[in-house]
Parts: sequence; structure tokens; C-alpha cells
Amino acid sequence: MPNDRPSWDTYFLNITRQVATRSTCLRRHVGAILVRDRRILATGYNGAPRGLSHCTEAGCLREQRNVPSGERHELCRGLHAEMNVFLQAASFGVTTEDSTLYATVYPCSLCAKMAINAGVVRVVTAGDYPDPLAKEIFAEAEVEIDVVTD
Repeated sequence: MPNDRPSWDTYFLNITRQVATRSTCLRRHVGAILVRDRRILATGYNGAPRGLSHCTEAGCLREQRNVPSGERHELCRGLHAEMNVFLQAASFGVTTEDSTLYATVYPCSLCAKMAINAGVVRVVTAGDYPDPLAKEIFAEAEVEIDVVTD
């Protein structure tokens, strides 16, 4: 009997893709989860902070100003999925030390710095993002990066 079970990375990336379906971003739906010892610690998706209008309601400032992907992150009302996953873990007192970050898209340089300080030792991603500084930061911090495209 063949083993049709997905690898752990595929399994967690599939969950991460499901998390991304909650996104309210008009440009890109992104999901992130933190895992340690094959247990999900927290989840996050990109969208506006609690209590604020979602981009689906308020529109997209980055789109209005023609800001290219990977630039001027501060010109967005939303938080990145990775930011939200760290904030969720912090809100519930969950340690993120020695965790793996699964993300549907390669983290930007802002999220890379947060991941390093949160104790992430490995990042598994399903897609790229145009922010070369993020790759440099992760390399310098010796964070293991795996791209899974299945």
C-alpha cells in the first residue's frame, strides 16, 4: 500500500495556505504559521489591525500610489501575516524560540528581522518576494530557508 501522506512541510504549508484565505488584502493573500515540534503555535494572515476598516472596505493606499511590491512597506494599513503570527503568539504568551515559520510568500526584510528576534531557526516558504535584503538578513543570521513548491 503506497504512502500518500504529505511531508510535514507540505502539510504545514497547506494549512498556511488555508490561513491565507482569511486575508483582507486587495493585492496578495498571505498566511503564516509558527510550528515547533510538529505543533502549531500560532497563525497569522495579512490584514488591518483590530477594529480598523479592512482594505476590502477602505481601499488600498499602495495601489492608489502605484507602490511596487517589496517597497515602502509603511504605506499600508495592514500588517503582514508574519507580523500577525508573532503578535498572536505574544498575545497568548506562547514562546516562539526555536520555531519554524511557514509562510505562503518569502518574508520581507521587516518580517525577517522580527523572525530572527522571535527565535525562528527555519523558514519554509512556498513563494518568493522581491526583497533581496530579507535574504541577506536571514543568511547572516544563519536561519535555514527551504522553498517548497509542490
